[in-house]
Amino acid sequence: MASDPQGTAAAAEPCIRTEPGRTPLVLDSPHSGTRYPEDFDYVCELQALRTAEDTHVEKLYDFAPELGIAWIEALFPRSYLDANRSEREIDIDMLDGEWPGERVTDPTALSKVRLGKGLIWRNTDHGVPMYGRKLKPHEVAARIERCWRPYYEAVASAIDQAHARHGYSIHVNCHSMPAIAGSHATDYPGLAHADFVIGDREGTTADPRLTAWLAEFLRGRGYDVEVNFPYKGVELVRRFGEPARQRHSLQLEVNRKLYMDEGTFEMLPSAQILRKDLRAMCEALLGVDPRGL
Repeated sequence: MASDPQGTAAAAEPCIRTEPGRTPLVLDSPHSGTRYPEDFDYVCELQALRTAEDTHVEKLYDFAPELGIAWIEALFPRSYLDANRSEREIDIDMLDGEWPGERVTDPTALSKVRLGKGLIWRNTDHGVPMYGRKLKPHEVAARIERCWRPYYEAVASAIDQAHARHGYSIHVNCHSMPAIAGSHATDYPGLAHADFVIGDREGTTADPRLTAWLAEFLRGRGYDVEVNFPYKGVELVRRFGEPARQRHSLQLEVNRKLYMDEGTFEMLPSAQILRKDLRAMCEALLGVDPRGL
């Protein structure tokens, strides 16, 4: 079973979209893809799969190229391969055969794998099984080569270029979250989310002063903001955030209730207000040099 709200995507099609930048700011959206590959072979309803998407996030930030901000976007869906997970977060219970590579040992990452939310998802945020069979190890390996590696290479390149030009980089990993956490989404099922959650992995991926600045900016626009709860940031900020080297990475989650109908996936008129505020946020970030905080 394979279906795509924007047309079926063959495995050979590009898996990411990138826009070059000229500023210190880099944005990426790993979860907004809606091209469902022909080899997905899921058995649940497409509607259930689509709840995993950070639907329309790419539209909320479509001003990025105009401002000279580098942009990287996954076109494949999160439920096919979660680009914000390590390539070692393999759920061996899903596999028909021995996994030949390394597997993660970090307890936090393992807890997500147990929830069925590793690199390749076993079930949706609401516990709906996605497959009617076990996957062959070579199928998982092919998804990593086709989707995961190009995505990480693109983000790394954009950050390297921004840092080389300016002596520092600010990377914002762009996400959206449901208004209410699903039963298999996090360690806090049923949690009513704030308007924004900023994650810097407890100050390890960005200067805490930059995190505080961003939180205050958003609060000043009238939003409710949490920091590092319930989302601290995952693999992309962990991998690329090195504040001691002036490489700052922040995960930014925005509540979907602010811009879309979660039942129909339609954008709401309020999305334009949010987009305007996100543009103002990025314009303000372009004026922030974290070396002077």
